[in-house]
Amino acid sequence: MPESNTEPFERLQLLAGTNHVVQMQKRHAIVLGLGGVGSYVVEALVRGGIGHITVVDPDCSASGNINRQLYALYPDIGQPKVELAARRCHAINPQLDITTLQLNYSDATAAYILGPPADCVFDCIDTISAKIDLIERCTNAKIPLISSMGAGNKTDPSQIKVDDIFATTICRLARIIRKELRRRGVDAEVPVVYSTEEFRPLHQAPSQRRTGSDWCKAPLGTCSYIPPLFGYAMAGHMLQQWIKHDMPAAK
Repeated sequence: MPESNTEPFERLQLLAGTNHVVQMQKRHAIVLGLGGVGSYVVEALVRGGIGHITVVDPDCSASGNINRQLYALYPDIGQPKVELAARRCHAINPQLDITTLQLNYSDATAAYILGPPADCVFDCIDTISAKIDLIERCTNAKIPLISSMGAGNKTDPSQIKVDDIFATTICRLARIIRKELRRRGVDAEVPVVYSTEEFRPLHQAPSQRRTGSDWCKAPLGTCSYIPPLFGYAMAGHMLQQWIKHDMPAAK
C-alpha cells in the first residue's frame, strides 16, 4: 500500500501522528474466526489503517448469525464468511492487502495459517482444543496473540476486561484453557478478553458438540452487543499498543 495513502485516516493521524498511520500500513494481522467477535476485530483493524490482514474461517453465513455477526445479512446467507469479509474490507479500504483462508484451524493447517510473519494473531475461534493449540504454538514461537474467552451467555458490557489468562476469574472457558496450558508448561503471559459476569441459567439446555478430540463449546445464548464489544476490546488492546509504540517520545 502506498505510504501516501493517509487521507482516509486523517483523524487517526491527528490522534497518533503520521508515523503511526504509515507503520499501520506495513503491519499484518491474522484473524481466526469471523463470528460475532472476529468480524468486529477485522472491522476495527481495517478502519484502524492496517495494511495486511489474513482472515480465516471455514463457514458460510447463516440466518442464525444475524443477531450478532457483522457479515450476516439475508442477501448473503450461504456465502463464505471470508469472502464477505474481503468484500466489506475492500469497500472500506480498496488498497488493503487481504488474504482469505476458508479453513478450519487444526494441527494439519496450523503451519500454513501461521506461516506468513504476523504482528499479531487474534484468536476468535470456538473450538477449545484448537484455541489451546493456537495459544501454545504462538507462545512458543513468540508470535504476539490475543484470545477471546466466552462471550456467550453475557449481557453486562461493564464486566468485559482485558487481562492475562492466568489472572482471570469467573470465566469458565478461561479456567479450562489456563488449566490445560499449565499442564503443557505454558506460563508466559497470554492477553485475553473475558467477562467477570456470572453464568446465568439458559432458557433451554444446549446440546453438546463433540467430535473426537475436536471439543467445542456448547452453543450458548448471545445478545447483539457483547460479542462485538469483545472484538473491539481485542482490536483496541493491540491498536493501543501500536499507537504507543509509533508515537514520538515525549520531550
